Amino acid sequence: MSQIAANLKAVQERITAAARRAGRDPAGVRLIAVTKTVDLERLRQAAAAGHRCFGENYVQEAQAKITALGPGLQWHFIGHLQSKKSGAAVNLFDLIHSVDRLKLAQALDQAAARLHQVQDILIQVNLAGEGTKSGAAPEEVPDLLREIARMAHLRVMGLMTMPPWLDPEEVRPYFRALRELRHRLQDMEIVPNPLTELSMGMSGDYEAAVEEGATLVRVGTAIFGSRPPRG
Repeated sequence: MSQIAANLKAVQERITAAARRAGRDPAGVRLIAVTKTVDLERLRQAAAAGHRCFGENYVQEAQAKITALGPGLQWHFIGHLQSKKSGAAVNLFDLIHSVDRLKLAQALDQAAARLHQVQDILIQVNLAGEGTKSGAAPEEVPDLLREIARMAHLRVMGLMTMPPWLDPEEVRPYFRALRELRHRLQDMEIVPNPLTELSMGMSGDYEAAVEEGATLVRVGTAIFGSRPPRG
């Protein structure tokens, strides 16, 4: 077994244990292996170990990796997305986690319309109001969701957040707040489909996120090791 295969197994076991502690079905949590700056050889090892769900932060970097690794994998976009790259993103990704403004939603809707498809997205929420991070403020989310609900080629599947860099127990309230926001939005019945997804939790805090209801956890370092600086 390769080191990456062993890391994937260990992370998945910890996800399973966290879900069971919370009385959840572990099958309700998907592990997204974050591939930012990860070389193709390590990605091939992860795919060879049976992993199928990957997340990328940069459209251009993802394009090369998706082409090299071929079909049969699921790709999620988890980084900040420029509106001008919407067409490429819709063409590449199964789920876009980081929709945080109306202009971007409109660009994605238009791109998906040109491809005659419906693009699944998540609304990114900036729960802490951090100026260095993207995301709609919680109070802005209902109106943004109402606007997107009018777009025929987008389907909102849930919410995503990137909380402050804190210890797992200190960050837990942010995970809980995202889950509670999702419940309030569900009660409003703004979109016709259930908001099933909560994308939250990374290498340092994914177990707390799972205990608080995450359905998608974005883990890179715990799988692939520390990343070199992006050149």
